Amino acid sequence: MDVKETVSEILDEFKKEYSQANDLDALEDLRIKYLGKKGEVQKLFNKMGSIPAEKRPVLGKEANILKQKIEAELNEKKEKFEAEAKAKKLAEETIDVTLPGKTINQGARHPLSVVTEELEDIFIGLGFEIAEGPELEDEYHNFEALNIPENHPARDLQDTLYFNDSFLLRTHTSPVQVRTMENTEPPIRIIAPGRVYRADELDASHSPVFHQLEGLVIDENITFGDLKGTIRAMVEEIYGKDQEVRFRPSYFPFTEPSAEVDVSCIVCQGDGCSLCSRTGWLEIMGSGMVHPNVLRMSGIDPEKYSGFAFGMGIDRITLLKYGINDIRLLFENDRRFLKQF
Repeated sequence: MDVKETVSEILDEFKKEYSQANDLDALEDLRIKYLGKKGEVQKLFNKMGSIPAEKRPVLGKEANILKQKIEAELNEKKEKFEAEAKAKKLAEETIDVTLPGKTINQGARHPLSVVTEELEDIFIGLGFEIAEGPELEDEYHNFEALNIPENHPARDLQDTLYFNDSFLLRTHTSPVQVRTMENTEPPIRIIAPGRVYRADELDASHSPVFHQLEGLVIDENITFGDLKGTIRAMVEEIYGKDQEVRFRPSYFPFTEPSAEVDVSCIVCQGDGCSLCSRTGWLEIMGSGMVHPNVLRMSGIDPEKYSGFAFGMGIDRITLLKYGINDIRLLFENDRRFLKQF
């Protein structure tokens, strides 16, 4: 073989392909084709054993020169491409400091969060502590321990979402009260805010997911008067001192006696309007004295201790406080709605 002629042919072929390479990927393909382990230059070195001994030095010299030329050409164009890419990137990232700034929309607190924290602050100021519990509950803590045994008619009022035969998504935050009574010696003074779940159809006034805040006080000589004073203090803080409060007899399996709590309508101030169905009153919560059976099942002596409990829908409190007429607005994340708060 004519060594110089072979090297010249390889170099000519490289230059032809090199002139057509217009990006870094094409250059990398050329490097592999000519300088790779199976490339054209390596093939020259591999021929050392098949040519006469006197031609080997010539082949080695020419092959090394070819390798250096190809490397130099590739590196030169590579540096050029990299410099162009860097300049393009810098141009794209250049900031014109004379341009007006972009408007950054400021976020706002969700009305549910605002009202929840406001309620928490009110009750903390009255000496309550915040208690939490699992949203996936067992039937005992959600029903039986609250004096709602199996087949009790009160269960028909709660469209429960069951996880399996034993566990369910809690229908109220009352199980937190039970767990607290089981693990805490009186006196007890807690509130339990959190999400609860019912199999309700979503409409303007119902949601399968909503929020409750329940309160519990257990101590010696607790009376219904203590309950009324606590509720009145909360209503005055949330709605103002002008709102009237009334207690209507009601029934809950876990309290006895029980009462629904109403406030005078925030729109018509008791005169009667569409919001209050012309009654002048709006229901905001249920309440009552803790049933002796509930105390007994949680290991508290009802002969020594008494207590009261109450539960309110935070969503409803929020709707009434801000005059919102559709509960779905609280969950749609519509910025036009949320920015009002």
